[in-house]
Amino acid sequence: MAKTKKTPKPKALPPKGFRDYFGAEVTQRADMLQKIAGVYHHYGFEALESSAVETVEALGKFLPDVDRPNEGVFAWEEDNDWLALRYDLTAPLARVYAQFRNDLPTPYRRYAMGPVWRNEKPGPGRFRQFYQCDADTVGAPSVAADAEICAMLSDTLEVVGIPRGDYIIRVNNRKVLNGVMEVAGLAGDDKAAERGIVLRAIDKLDRLGTDGVRLLLGEGRKDESGDFTKGAGLGDEQAEIIMGFMSAKRDSGAATVARLTELVTGSKIGETGVNELETIATLLDAQGYNSNRIEIDPSVVRGLGYYTGPVYEAELTFEIKDEKGRPRQFGSVSGGGRYDDLVKRFTGQEVPATGMSIGVDRLLAALRAKGRIDAETIGPVIVTVMDKQRMADYQTMVAELRNAGIRSEVYLGNPKNFGNQLKYADQRHSPIAVIEGGDEKEKGVVQIKDLILGAKIAETATLEEWKDRPSQFEVPRDQLVAKVREILESQST
Repeated sequence: MAKTKKTPKPKALPPKGFRDYFGAEVTQRADMLQKIAGVYHHYGFEALESSAVETVEALGKFLPDVDRPNEGVFAWEEDNDWLALRYDLTAPLARVYAQFRNDLPTPYRRYAMGPVWRNEKPGPGRFRQFYQCDADTVGAPSVAADAEICAMLSDTLEVVGIPRGDYIIRVNNRKVLNGVMEVAGLAGDDKAAERGIVLRAIDKLDRLGTDGVRLLLGEGRKDESGDFTKGAGLGDEQAEIIMGFMSAKRDSGAATVARLTELVTGSKIGETGVNELETIATLLDAQGYNSNRIEIDPSVVRGLGYYTGPVYEAELTFEIKDEKGRPRQFGSVSGGGRYDDLVKRFTGQEVPATGMSIGVDRLLAALRAKGRIDAETIGPVIVTVMDKQRMADYQTMVAELRNAGIRSEVYLGNPKNFGNQLKYADQRHSPIAVIEGGDEKEKGVVQIKDLILGAKIAETATLEEWKDRPSQFEVPRDQLVAKVREILESQST
């Protein structure tokens, strides 16, 4: 009789490009989301939660990675319809606004936060699921709305812990780039494919440098792995016009605008874009957001295909070390722009809209790299178990601590080995352990162990400097909460 094949055990691994997040990371993200939401709310934006799943038709095909199936989204067919996980929070907003526009105020100012998914090639620090925090204004045609988004982005970065001088928000206008393309002979529907390649090439300037971008404007580029990316196939003269646009930034905003004006001479849409940039700069300057926080930079184009006007990107300017110890710039953590045609796909009428998105995971990584967020958060107070028959006593203690607003828990593992309980407390980064054995119960006291101070004493070669600082206290049982609070306060200072 043939042997029945055993079902192989599943591999305990996440899918490629995905990862798991544990305690401190989740807590730190939640704290950052709360701070960001506070700024958005302060500016008058209202919260919106939309579905994580949309129809592929509603999402549209705007991702820069056009060579992948379904334009880089995770999609599946159901009841003769194609559904997909959202790749950002902007495309779903367009669907929501089109659906509920008669019930929503105009302009509609909303913010949204949550995970998004992209079916892209993963790499170091680049995952297929990540968190975004968006804020958008729908129904405001004036570029004053764009200027406000840039100002709010600046304020948000400072609130979460990126000080002035460690970031710059760079602003450009797609109309200016469209004007440059028109001058370069790339206007018209028959040149749409070439324009798309040019956009994606410019958007990779910080990663590939001018030489890499120049290759993509021509025949194409082969990367270190041997993969070849087809280029736009531009002639030398056309490519030089595009490269001239990318290097148009000057020492001042006025000088940059003057250079851009030269580049788009003869293009009506290009001249409109330059005028809009001037207006944005004037409005921001009036509010005190000068070029040390927000500047005009023609190299910013943004990779998504739905932008129609001003575009902006927040870049962190400080250096960090990569995995090989080499210094490098941290780079972009946020971006956005105007997308006046996105709602029109549903309504047939143009609806002006602008907004921005913050990459929360990248922002958290930046703060950790600069030591502005602790790698670990403080864990709960641990009430140890000396006698498993007295679990009710220990649960009473932890209830008193929780009712006093102190994060705490009873050890629920095997209490036989007390050392394992302290090891558990150490793994949880607990600040305090509470101990009540039979002797303490008889005397009506509890032992309270300061685990943070105890760890410092253990690391010190001599106890001399700590001799007046005991790390364990015996207090009456009814003083448990007061003493725990006292120790926690001393630890925080």
